[in-house]
Amino acid sequence: MKTVAIIGAGITGLSAAYRLRQSQVPVTVYEAGGRVGGVIRTLRQEGYLAEYGPNTLLETSPKITELVRELGLAGRRLDSDPRAKNRYIVRGQKPVNLPDSALLFLATKLFSASAKLRLLLEPFIGRANHEESVAEFVKRRLGQEFLDYAIDPLVSGIYSGDPFRLSIQHAFPKVYELERKYGSLIKGQILGAPERKRRQEVSKAHAKKFSFDEGLQVLPDTLHARLGNAVRLNAVVVGVTQNQEGWTVKFSSGGGLEQEEHAAVLFAGPAYQLPRIQWDTQLPLDMGPFAEIHYPPVASVVLGFRREHVAHPLDGFGMLIPGVEGFGILGAVFSSSLFPDRAPAGHVTLTAYVGGARHPELALQSEEAMVQLTLKDLRTLLGVNGPPTFQHIAVFKKAIPQYEVGFGRFKELMDKVEEKAPGLFLAGHFRHGISLSDSLLSGLQTAEKIEKYFNRLNLNQPAPLFPDTASPTA
Repeated sequence: MKTVAIIGAGITGLSAAYRLRQSQVPVTVYEAGGRVGGVIRTLRQEGYLAEYGPNTLLETSPKITELVRELGLAGRRLDSDPRAKNRYIVRGQKPVNLPDSALLFLATKLFSASAKLRLLLEPFIGRANHEESVAEFVKRRLGQEFLDYAIDPLVSGIYSGDPFRLSIQHAFPKVYELERKYGSLIKGQILGAPERKRRQEVSKAHAKKFSFDEGLQVLPDTLHARLGNAVRLNAVVVGVTQNQEGWTVKFSSGGGLEQEEHAAVLFAGPAYQLPRIQWDTQLPLDMGPFAEIHYPPVASVVLGFRREHVAHPLDGFGMLIPGVEGFGILGAVFSSSLFPDRAPAGHVTLTAYVGGARHPELALQSEEAMVQLTLKDLRTLLGVNGPPTFQHIAVFKKAIPQYEVGFGRFKELMDKVEEKAPGLFLAGHFRHGISLSDSLLSGLQTAEKIEKYFNRLNLNQPAPLFPDTASPTA
């Protein structure tokens, strides 16, 4: 029986493969590297736990909860410490707690009295008649101060991006829809609440944050173990050909070139890899434009300290830093405050981020330079007054796809690709959202589409769920 080929063993490809196998659809996952998980990677060393990429998974959908349960990971799940609920924004070179209620908002020093009064105008501001950047949208509806001290640091924290380049329509579609549907963000929050509740929708701001006892890598490793030999590591796909019987995937493995026949193909890698594959389809496809999607470099700098060498209480998720404050780092996660066993007793772990669209060159300097830059900023912001007892740096030269103004042309191209080449599917953070939860859900939801296609081909003959019992590392 022909399998569905899945290119990429990040969380999108793995979750899609798992869901398809549950539905009796056989799969073959091609991963160019020597491990699964993509940017999800965890290091346990000297009593510290460092995440290379994301630190948490957001429970934005019941599908995520169900997947964790199905995989037998409920007992290893760690919800973030409720005492670490504060989120800090830097103003005047000091972390200021971001208010999470109307009463606290009125009292906060994060925004001036004039900025707070400016919000009273928001329900009366009309809609835009063109595609706006995030900066244009926020300045028009909420004012300059909210752009500088709320949205700019938020954009850096989520996208490592530039609010003057990101599209409000594509980067923050739910916010865009509030204006389009209700004419006002404030009205939309109030009037749209019942509809969001019916959809069981949880916003990212209110979703539970969680990880696992040994970090986020537990999730892709568990999916890998379930999929067994269906995952082929060090298999670089170089060509994909559409024919009357389905699809032929050509790949290099162990120095040789091989090929296999498949019923369908899911591409679940980063967008810039699409043009690197030779696509031979019955109707010509131009994958070249996908190379134009901007992926700025980002570095994760994980540092450990003795607790008495950090003055700040670290009683929160972390801090975000507006560009107008003039620091080198984009922000920092208080990793050991979020989850237990992230640092040895009497120590703390901080994860800072460097680079992004704001300062891409800083993510490409030497590791020592990044550590010194991070230490300089943490001394000022958190009162760090001692040397690091642990350090780990991970650099992603192409980190997060930027949904910039005009990104709609890429989305239209994705739709056209699937229309012109039935049986070819595209999924991942370049299409359905850049968060870890978005990428996971992209895999699950695309698997449902592939299953329907597979069944229409009458290829759904009975197959064991997990016939490969060999170790995924064998």
